[in-house]
Amino acid sequence: MISELAAVQKVVGVKQSRKAVREGRARQVYLACDADPAVTGAVEASCKSAGIPVVTNYTMAQLGRACAISVGASVVAVL
Repeated sequence: MISELAAVQKVVGVKQSRKAVREGRARQVYLACDADPAVTGAVEASCKSAGIPVVTNYTMAQLGRACAISVGASVVAVL
């Protein structure tokens, strides 16, 4: 659920999320459905190979608001 993003430990952004997935710290990843696949594709592939669930039901604006940032977020990893 997107409402959990306000209260959980997370990282926002492609680079930080890829690092969290690579280090095994991410337990779930949110990918914005309106983000450029060229940007999010590598994160999605990393999640698939690591067996980390990916949620793609939300837009960049929704993810940004849920994370309490003033811009949209293409990738959010819940730690």
